[in-house]
Amino acid sequence: MFGAGAFGAAVAPKSNINANNDVEVQTPPEMDGISSMCWSPAANFLVATSWDASVYLWDITPQGQAIPKAQLKDHTQPVLCSTWNQDGSQVFTGGCDKTVRLWSLATGQSQQVAQHDAPVKNVHFIPAMNLLMTGGWDKTLRFWDCRSPTPASTQTLPERIYAMDVQFPLAVVATADRNLHIYNLTQPQAPYKTLPSPLKWQTRCISVFPDKSGYLVGSIEGRVAVQHVDDVVAKEKNFTFKCHRDNTDIYAVNSMSFHPVFGTFATAGSDGTYNFWDASSKQRLKAQNKSTYGSSPAPIPCGNFNRDGTIYGYAVSYDWSKGYSEYTPSQMKNTILLHAVKEEEVKPKPKPAATGRR
Repeated sequence: MFGAGAFGAAVAPKSNINANNDVEVQTPPEMDGISSMCWSPAANFLVATSWDASVYLWDITPQGQAIPKAQLKDHTQPVLCSTWNQDGSQVFTGGCDKTVRLWSLATGQSQQVAQHDAPVKNVHFIPAMNLLMTGGWDKTLRFWDCRSPTPASTQTLPERIYAMDVQFPLAVVATADRNLHIYNLTQPQAPYKTLPSPLKWQTRCISVFPDKSGYLVGSIEGRVAVQHVDDVVAKEKNFTFKCHRDNTDIYAVNSMSFHPVFGTFATAGSDGTYNFWDASSKQRLKAQNKSTYGSSPAPIPCGNFNRDGTIYGYAVSYDWSKGYSEYTPSQMKNTILLHAVKEEEVKPKPKPAATGRR
């Protein structure tokens, strides 16, 4: 009565993890914070990595059901990153045990194929080179032929690698000093160029354009930069925009991914929302409702479109931005959700007509 519980005690706000009525994937109760997600290039198989040192695999049926297929427990510390090989038969995972493992779906077995001197933060398989590209907090970028225990190439960078993405031959690597190292992988021995991030705060994520002409940079300041590699084009078309903010509260942009058909993109953030954007018209196409843990936002640490862009999968999971003291496991469920993408949500729209004084 009068908005209070028994004896006048205030009623705690209920959590609303699935604020957009998306399909919830049944995750095991022991699953810890979700660090990465990636879709198979060949089927609707979804992999997620976790701070519980495990890797999980689901088969997503045409009806939207998520069927658990397998779990890898061969890492000894939290797993931070994942990627598939070109035909969807193998998964590569790396993490805090300083190793990268190759998981064969045919055999269910895994083997170590790469090693760093500190946690491995990013991993990408490059079919055009038949090499695995790994980036670590040991300040090195390494290329691996998975048949050899030693790297084919090792490059030492000035700082720890925080994010990277690849669309051959373009690769972009972001380091802790806020520098961006741009690579032409036809000549991978050194960066094509290195430049400071256009954003003022720590880089959280990178996503290369599907046409390989540029890339997105997302940071902890609730801002995204749209960057082009060609200097002439960059002067005309580079821009930044604010996102994942709530009045004066500013949240990290944790994940960005391009739609495989339309070339628009999604961002996901610690404010508990994911949004769809069109860079060419500089507008947001769709704003989604906010996921919450009680009265606080439920962070989205990662998200990705499947291979044909019909599903956007994302995780809702505590991101440790407020430290251990604010973590309440019973109220902060680690969840994976699947959004059925409608064409009107991601299809580019004409640029709005200019308004204002002439």
